[in-house]
Amino acid sequence: MRVRDLPLSPSVVDHFAERGVRELYPPQRAAVDAGVCEGADVVAAVPTASGKTFVAQLALLTADGPGLYVCPLRALAREKYETFAALPGVDVGISTGDFDATGEALAGNDVVVATSEKVDSAIRNGASWVDELACVVVDEVHLLGAKRRGPTLEVTLATLRRRNPDLQTVALSATVDNPDAIADWLDAALVESEWRPVDLRTGVAVGGAVDFDDGTNISVDVDRDEAKADDEGGGDGEGDEADEPDPTDVTAALVADAVADGGQCLAFVRSRREAVDLAERLAEDGLAAELGIGDAAAAAAEEATDVDGTLTGRQLADCLRAGVAFHHAGLRSGHRGVVESAFRERDVACICATPTLAAGVNVPARRVVVRDQRRYGEGGMAWIPTLEVHQMCGRAGRPGLDPHGEAVLVADADTREAVRERYVEGEPEAVESQLADPGSLRTHVLAAVATDFAATESEILDVFEGTFYAREAGAGGLADAVAVAVDDLVAAGMVARETGGVEDYRLVATAVGETTSKQYVRPETGERIVAGLRAAADLPEATTLTAFEVICDTPDMQDTYLGNAERAEIYRFARTNAAHLTTDMTEPDDFEGWLESVKTARILNEWIGGATVEELVEEYRIGPGDLDSRVERAEWLLSAAEALGETIGVRVPAVSRARSRL
Repeated sequence: MRVRDLPLSPSVVDHFAERGVRELYPPQRAAVDAGVCEGADVVAAVPTASGKTFVAQLALLTADGPGLYVCPLRALAREKYETFAALPGVDVGISTGDFDATGEALAGNDVVVATSEKVDSAIRNGASWVDELACVVVDEVHLLGAKRRGPTLEVTLATLRRRNPDLQTVALSATVDNPDAIADWLDAALVESEWRPVDLRTGVAVGGAVDFDDGTNISVDVDRDEAKADDEGGGDGEGDEADEPDPTDVTAALVADAVADGGQCLAFVRSRREAVDLAERLAEDGLAAELGIGDAAAAAAEEATDVDGTLTGRQLADCLRAGVAFHHAGLRSGHRGVVESAFRERDVACICATPTLAAGVNVPARRVVVRDQRRYGEGGMAWIPTLEVHQMCGRAGRPGLDPHGEAVLVADADTREAVRERYVEGEPEAVESQLADPGSLRTHVLAAVATDFAATESEILDVFEGTFYAREAGAGGLADAVAVAVDDLVAAGMVARETGGVEDYRLVATAVGETTSKQYVRPETGERIVAGLRAAADLPEATTLTAFEVICDTPDMQDTYLGNAERAEIYRFARTNAAHLTTDMTEPDDFEGWLESVKTARILNEWIGGATVEELVEEYRIGPGDLDSRVERAEWLLSAAEALGETIGVRVPAVSRARSRL
């Protein structure tokens, strides 16, 4: 099937032809056959790089009205915005922030690109443009199973479909165990395929030997890190574990082998620190010395240096000069952009990354090496989900550049079979709704009441009837969960029951509940801010530190790691500044968590006091990207605190001072 045979304008056909897109891939043909160009609902569960974005473009270009493209990450939203904005004759808008706004400026665009959180907040604030939509495309719909972002994606999609029964829904997913369940939920045709434009072979490496799933094998020369070998005991005895190469040595050898053959690599490790360490190791090994990218690599290093002068930035620049980079959530967006762009331009031979890169922007490579398949979680070391590893492996193979892609999982003799069974031969996990989480359900029940979508528990059930959770739990399970959520919201002062008889009552959002929902903070955050503002108003002197402590001690502010070495110092700081804090040191049930919030408040207070990014990163051992995200969240939460203060008639000038200085 050819692009010119599709119901697209000649200018759009020419646009695709200029980019080499003339024939449809098999999954794309299947989507067309399923009616994606005719307004049909479609779920496409296909591998990475198999043409999902083109399916989205077809749906949005042929829709009988405005379209919405929903994606999980801001970086991905920006990438997709640029893709859609390049289409001739298409007006595109993007929205990823301002959670207390309707986004009415987006009205009139042919396509809007937004995160699910932004769409949800726009609905809560009365956005009218969402009712005009003819098509919604949801990227990475398997993230329904993500604990933090899944419930919002689920409720947002269900709400859009409830408000507009004629809305075309196109959901794009990685390969999962139960795509039929998602398709059934959306009453959609299922397009399921394992086809890839570049063949992928996946193998397990033990030492320097790699056995692939297609029956082939390779071997690489592994140079041991002698210093580490000495630290481990040297390998003097026959069969000693020290005779087995370290996983990092194996990873370095696999990367070097691919680069020597003219390919690029992605190497995944479990932590930020290890991503930096591996990149520095590869840079010292002279990985890219013979690639002829010296000038381009130096230019990328200068771009990284221009972002800031932090240690992280300097480390990244040093690695880039050697044709290597690292990538993790602690980097500033500017640094991540430099790395991604340089890799696409083939000015970087290898990116050493945490798994967050696998779910983000498009950076394919000849070979993917997954050094770590286990990481620390709440219960200690645990296997990484199969779906997550498959997404990493799916980055292997660059269309038009590589004859095939290779994904290699590093193991040892003891874990070889477990790794093979779980990740090479095993299927990815089924997607399961996370809306049953009490905190998530309370948030969305409050939104339903505050937006007048529902005034009784029965009407709330009607609102949630279209969720994936309702399909899984059934009417009884959903009703019980909603009843508990309503009771919790009433107890928190977010919702009130207006009684008209013994069993006749209506649910209404209190003024605090309505403001909490419109400001897009969780009920627990709204409750904490209200209590904190009242306590601050009673202090002899509420300072900007007071304001930051109030908003940092909420579930909507990200935790800041508190190391053992700095615990005593933060404790002393809290005790010294007790007169400016709204929480007595004897009160917190989670004292460590409260100390973390005090650390975050201290960082933000020093930031508005003139401390530089470089100083704060060095002093508090946080990533520069972490500081950016804390400042951004502080702006949002201080705005919510101002609105809640006005709602309850409590004015704390320190809140406005803190916000104005951020």
